Amino acid sequence: EMKTGEGKTLTAIMPAYLNALSGNPVHIVTVNEYLAKREFEGSIGDVFRFLGMTVGLNTKDKDHAQKQQSYLCDILYTTNSELGFDYLRDNMEIEASNLVMKRPYSYAIVDEVDSILIDEARTPLIISQSVKETKNLYKEAQRFVRTLKNRHYLIELETKTIELTEEGITKAENFFQIDNLYNVEHASLLHHVKNALKAAFTMHKDKDYLVDYKDGQVLIIDQFTGTCFARTPI
Repeated sequence: EMKTGEGKTLTAIMPAYLNALSGNPVHIVTVNEYLAKREFEGSIGDVFRFLGMTVGLNTKDKDHAQKQQSYLCDILYTTNSELGFDYLRDNMEIEASNLVMKRPYSYAIVDEVDSILIDEARTPLIISQSVKETKNLYKEAQRFVRTLKNRHYLIELETKTIELTEEGITKAENFFQIDNLYNVEHASLLHHVKNALKAAFTMHKDKDYLVDYKDGQVLIIDQFTGTCFARTPI
């Protein structure tokens, strides 16, 4: 463990280079794009290039082809959030040729690991995709949630998770006139109910999300930076 100013950035050169020599990729994960760009464009990146390594940069402004090229490099500088989003997007792809992370995972160096794995772990990475759902299901879930009392749900404030109590489940089954809310045939309904619960009781406008009336989107706010997550319309 090294304190601020003791040379973590310089020290990281040695394990990064050593592991890149094996032919496997090395990911250097930082907390923000400024740090990733600084090391990629600065003297640290020059050291790796002098040693014969290819160095890539992964930021949210890169297009699909640029990301694919970056992930093919020996050493990649990336932010934790962009790395997570790329992983999620790859898991949504059908064709292997569309993957951006084509090389196997091998070795990673995580800067500010306590911030990334503990503090920022509380903020979920959310990927949305256009789906053909009827608006009626959203409206019905919202109408049901508005009938709930405190005894019908339990909230975990720290993680912002919310679940129906046994009484709440019974109320939902009566409201929607079904036998078992957790039956696989009602998976879509359960998903909408849980989202309606979270929206109604754990999310607050202009604090947890912003409404973009121009584009018709709801954008999640990063509680650590105060900015909206890129590519996370809900």
